[in-house]
Amino acid sequence: MSIKNITVIGSGTMGNGIAHVCAQFGYQVSLVDIAQTALDKAIVTITKNLDRQVQKGAITEEVKQQTLKNIQTFTSVKDCAGSSDLVIEAASENAVIKEKIFRELDEICAPHCILASNTSSISITKIGACTKRPDKVIGMHFMNPVPVMKLVEVIRGYATSNETNNLVFEVSKALQKIPVEVNDYPGFVANRILMPMINEAIYSLYEGVAGVYEIDTVMKLGMAHPMGPLQLADFIGLDVCLAILRVLHEGFGNPKYAPCPLLVNMVTAGYLGAKSGEGFYKYEAGSKELVVSGMFLK
Repeated sequence: MSIKNITVIGSGTMGNGIAHVCAQFGYQVSLVDIAQTALDKAIVTITKNLDRQVQKGAITEEVKQQTLKNIQTFTSVKDCAGSSDLVIEAASENAVIKEKIFRELDEICAPHCILASNTSSISITKIGACTKRPDKVIGMHFMNPVPVMKLVEVIRGYATSNETNNLVFEVSKALQKIPVEVNDYPGFVANRILMPMINEAIYSLYEGVAGVYEIDTVMKLGMAHPMGPLQLADFIGLDVCLAILRVLHEGFGNPKYAPCPLLVNMVTAGYLGAKSGEGFYKYEAGSKELVVSGMFLK
């Protein structure tokens, strides 16, 4: 089986990045969101990112224009998923939402269609069990920003077939990504390691060990990290970090994964990081550039 038509569900940061990359490398892409305004915003974002690639000489103007032509937008998955060979779900990091989407996809999509989730922590086995094709359900965890980052964490559910795994590896390589196979346990590999580090950085702030700037500087200059853990948490989204930590905590039953109370309070108060304008840092509206470095504990 060859993959030609790809549907991407969700047009947010991850969804529009996945659609961008798939379209750039020649796939016919259907981008789906419940709101046309979200889809319009996604196309603006994709266009800006393509313009940046043209300016850097990474692609030509012709490639940019063809990439945009390869993307169609829809407000209903029923209008496009039936002709897809691969569906990549990039909706909210919420198990109930994802399971509902996969049940619907299972009814709509052709029998050969592979159903993939961009989830960063939720069980692929559990998602697959909601369908009549668990052998064709798999995780494709892209990294943010998708057009730049090379890794795709490929997660095999308990019933995922070798054929499905191999096809997803082929697609990932065709997108000039590097796929890495992992098994289905909470947080997989990337977030099982990353989120406890971020949580510990938040605890260090919460307990008054050091400030935001100091914690991030230690990790950047001392550990050669390109971005400090608190700024990275802002970039990921503090609500996403909290959701992943809760999956880890529930999945392993180990108190070491318990989210820091400061993180819980910040999310409850609506301080979600760059996307809300403030988290551990403040940001210009519509930008992820820092305006004010560091928050203080109240």
